[in-house]
Amino acid sequence: MRHPVALKPIGVRAPMPGVVYPPEAALRHYVEAGALGFDTLADGLRASFARNAARIALDGPGGAISYARLDADSERLGAALLRQGLAPLDRVVFQMNNAYELVILWVACLKAGLIPLCTLAAHREHEIGYLARHGEAVLHAVQGNDPKFDGIAFARAMQDKVPSLRWILQTQGEPAPGVLHLRTLIESIDEEDARRELSAVELDPFQVAVFQLSGGTTGAPKIIPRFHNEYLAMMQGVARFNGYRPDDTVFIPLPMVHNLNMGCFFGPFLLSGGRVLVAPDLQPDTLVEMIRRFTPNWLVLGPLAARIESAIATGELDFSHVRGIVAPNGAQRLRERLKTPALHIFGMTEGVIMFTNPHEDPLPAQNVTVGRPISPLDRVRILKPGTEQDAAPGEDGEPAFQGPYTIHGYYRAEERNREAFTSDGFYRSGDLMRSVTIEGRTYYEFRGRLKDVVDRGGEKINCEEIEWLLVRHPSVAAVAVVGMPDPIYGERLCACVIPVAGRTAPSVTEFGTFLHEQGVAKFKWPERVEAMTEFPSTQSGKLSKPLLKQWVAERLQGERAAAPRQSTDEKAR
Repeated sequence: MRHPVALKPIGVRAPMPGVVYPPEAALRHYVEAGALGFDTLADGLRASFARNAARIALDGPGGAISYARLDADSERLGAALLRQGLAPLDRVVFQMNNAYELVILWVACLKAGLIPLCTLAAHREHEIGYLARHGEAVLHAVQGNDPKFDGIAFARAMQDKVPSLRWILQTQGEPAPGVLHLRTLIESIDEEDARRELSAVELDPFQVAVFQLSGGTTGAPKIIPRFHNEYLAMMQGVARFNGYRPDDTVFIPLPMVHNLNMGCFFGPFLLSGGRVLVAPDLQPDTLVEMIRRFTPNWLVLGPLAARIESAIATGELDFSHVRGIVAPNGAQRLRERLKTPALHIFGMTEGVIMFTNPHEDPLPAQNVTVGRPISPLDRVRILKPGTEQDAAPGEDGEPAFQGPYTIHGYYRAEERNREAFTSDGFYRSGDLMRSVTIEGRTYYEFRGRLKDVVDRGGEKINCEEIEWLLVRHPSVAAVAVVGMPDPIYGERLCACVIPVAGRTAPSVTEFGTFLHEQGVAKFKWPERVEAMTEFPSTQSGKLSKPLLKQWVAERLQGERAAAPRQSTDEKAR
């Protein structure tokens, strides 16, 4: 559908200092093509809430919340925050675990024109101090009832270090003195008054909606501005691509503030009228009970899948109702093991999202690629690393992206922006990919990170490539490959394996035979295997390769100190 662009101005009305906005020509192109519109993310959510008022929006052990209640509570909270003195475009630090209150506050901020700054509950002074100062946040939202962490005391301490932090908002627990409380604010204003007051807030579809964060693998996390109309368009695009329906239920216990969850799952589900499950904790029993009791038909578990491995192996969990299990790799194995559709995903907080589609894509594409972009206007270039020259078709290279929902720059990060973009404005992801053509359609095969390689005597081994191969072994539930120090080769390959329940991790010899049968070069075979029950993770719950590599190195050092003349490595040759 083409929009009457001549009748409406294109571009942000009041630019925020430090924000890199898309060029007007690019915006006009996307608007004329129908990829971007003039609705804000708040507009999209309000429309869905009205359509689905009687449906359940949020569910879990804490009870069910309807779309009507989510709509009303978020209206009242948004208006109450403005009454306290906050103003549109003020930044709000989100430092909470997954909870209903997180979603209510997120929607309230969008309606009031406040900008969520998506930090993590596990962040502490180093991260919160930097991000709150850099983002010039004015309100710090914390739980207030975490027995392991006094969020209110921490927030008070941060006020002494970050002058812009004027308010503390407690989202759960008994109200503490001297801070705002989420439930008290909601109850402080009538719904009708709240709607009237928020209707006076002028939201700009081309303005910042959310401050997301980069992964921070190279230094401090960068702030990523996501704009109202493009974030809405991305979420709607994900919902269309995957076919989310009002009768769907999603369970993704990874942090809700992450773009993966917000942009691809709970956000699109709220726009589609589906039910979003919220777990109170990440204990194995809780995860199993959430799946068994609430029967989600969309699942994303990531590294947490290892915590329910025993329940999967014993048949305790029924997956017959599942429409899609989403994973970064191993879809074929999941599909065959659980007898349910499995999708690969590739995405980044900075922009482009790819999925495989089990209903449209041929099995070879589903099994070995991360799919294709969700928008026909997404542009992908595969570059020779370190250059702006296109790699040959099928050749590994660094992907660079451009499109209606891909950023044009980080917030207040001029130096990083010079490095992160090509001269013609494509965002460099820092990954390795190659394009493949299957049945006339272009797909993309993820080959790892540019720096996620093992240098074995000058031979570069891509860890992700080997992980994709090893995870197909019938005894492997999950695998991570890292380099281990070696006095001769510099590094050798170590495979860290979480075995399938009831099985043992394959030996070096067994893995060698397995890879030999797949035609893999011998220098890529693991030369050590470590059986594990769980991988070390980052604060956000993602696999931490640096911690895993450090653990392996320390283990080797201890063994060599105990037996200096005897190598404990299993040799593959």
